[in-house]
Amino acid sequence: MKSPVAVVVLAAGAGTRMKSALPKVLHRLAGWPMVRHVLENVAGLEPTRIVGVVAPEAKDVAAAFGVHPTVVQRQQLGTGNATKAALPELRGHEGPVLVVYADAPLVTTVTLRKLVEACREQKAAVGVLGFTARDPSPYGRLIIRAGELEKIVESKDADEIERKIDFCNSGVMCLDGGLVDTLLNAIRNDNAKAEYYLTDVVAIARAAGHRAIAVEGDEAEFQGVNSRAELAAAERALQQRLRAAALEIGVTMTDPDTVWLCADTRLSPDVTIAPSVRFGPGVTVASNVEIRSFCDIEGAHIGQGAVIGPFARLRPGSDVAEDAHIGNFVELKATKMGRGAKANHLAYLGDSDIGAGSNIGAGTITVNYDGFGKHRTVIGADAFIGSNSSLVAPVRIGDGANVTAGSVITEDVPADALAFGRARQVTKGGRASPLRAKLKARAAEAKRGKDR
Repeated sequence: MKSPVAVVVLAAGAGTRMKSALPKVLHRLAGWPMVRHVLENVAGLEPTRIVGVVAPEAKDVAAAFGVHPTVVQRQQLGTGNATKAALPELRGHEGPVLVVYADAPLVTTVTLRKLVEACREQKAAVGVLGFTARDPSPYGRLIIRAGELEKIVESKDADEIERKIDFCNSGVMCLDGGLVDTLLNAIRNDNAKAEYYLTDVVAIARAAGHRAIAVEGDEAEFQGVNSRAELAAAERALQQRLRAAALEIGVTMTDPDTVWLCADTRLSPDVTIAPSVRFGPGVTVASNVEIRSFCDIEGAHIGQGAVIGPFARLRPGSDVAEDAHIGNFVELKATKMGRGAKANHLAYLGDSDIGAGSNIGAGTITVNYDGFGKHRTVIGADAFIGSNSSLVAPVRIGDGANVTAGSVITEDVPADALAFGRARQVTKGGRASPLRAKLKARAAEAKRGKDR
């Protein structure tokens, strides 16, 4: 039986290069805070415990760990000190302890598992994820001798031969849980910064006769995020990963680079997505849906065979049933569109239930807010709402009812009823020319007043 895994997530960095009041690890990638990506990736290992290490007063960061415990690194004294802060939460754990960074969201579960399994199989006290760097100059080098990790040399400390090595340290490390106390407590701070470096455990383990190994991963996974530019680069990389996964399952995107997905976007086979579409958090799309250009969709479910857009906006709480149509410049908010219902042009439908087969005319508004609270509009099946109608909630329109164009509806409309709710038209023959003359004279007088 495999020994259980524990994970320590280091999230106490100051992140000063982000130049932001928001903690670095809470900046969003593909709709999620950075740290959530890391938590999701390590969750794939099914660890028995995940421990977050946070800075003092970092309540929002601690909250991002949800049910997982967090500990505080009281002083910024290096990665070894940060990892050591997690020891009280690791008591009794004998299996591998994986140490990851909350600002490295692209490291996949597959790569993390590769490291853990290698440490198990080779009975290594220390395992490090490395990568072959195109430009190794900024990174610590992994020095391998006879198939084992001999030491980690920081870039500034590397000699001429070591600088030529392109196998570099990612920072991700796996420690033997039975030795973790001994290894971390042996780290010293006799260096220029007087900090405790986690990388020192390699030399400490080897000096004690234990094995240290390095496992190679893909450089693309080890993009850290320390600045806004690196955040943008990580977003691009993650979007490419998400798009590739969508294409692989049978989604059609005619211009994938212009489609922006959220980490939790759930697309089905045979969905077609036109250029320039954005998905926010909480979207599920069933098969055979067509999403046309310039749509913005968040917190919504779209049923099989529906057509969305172009230029449609679906806001949280919206549920579009099978074969429904949401057309150009239509906005839904907390609205359920029944099967085959249509709103093809220029409408706002907020806090509404639209019955199956109903047709919503251009310019229709459900007036859901009275300045103090939101109210719901309920429209039955096969109803017709004429163009430029305002439905003042709370109001109910019955099955098969017809609301004529331009109506303001403030009372319930029974099933199969015809409702008028507009002022009576008055027409005065021959009065258009005198009115034009009057308005023209008024405008001329106003102009002369300005010229004086």
